[in-house]
Amino acid sequence: MATAADWPPMSYTLREHTADIAVEATAPALGGLFGAIGDGLAAAMCESIPDSGGNRFGIECRAESVEALLYEYLDQLIYERDVRLVLPVDNEATVTESDDEWHITASARGVPLAEVTAREIKAVTYSEMVVDRRDDEWYGYVVFDV
Repeated sequence: MATAADWPPMSYTLREHTADIAVEATAPALGGLFGAIGDGLAAAMCESIPDSGGNRFGIECRAESVEALLYEYLDQLIYERDVRLVLPVDNEATVTESDDEWHITASARGVPLAEVTAREIKAVTYSEMVVDRRDDEWYGYVVFDV
């Protein structure tokens, strides 16, 4: 089983936030940013993740803004955790915009919760949420209710 120290360098950072926890991330592409924040969500729930095991599953969401899409995506990851009883890791995403609507096609590897020690993240919040293009990369900040 890998520990956080064994993980490859990630593009997210966990931040303390009063009684909650926040994830701050950067990526060259918007889909990479969503995936990094999804990985940050997994890291916020669990200190060690098995290198293998679990099956990939897909997620698709639509929303009227990029912030609303990030909210819907992360909320769907939490829903999948609760329904499938898995920790969504190794998140991959493609984000597109068309006709004033944002769309994400994503996947995650679902590690069975029985194989990890995870704390509960209750919900994603809009509190202080940021999705912004900064110079040549995307920046995101999301607070989760624990």
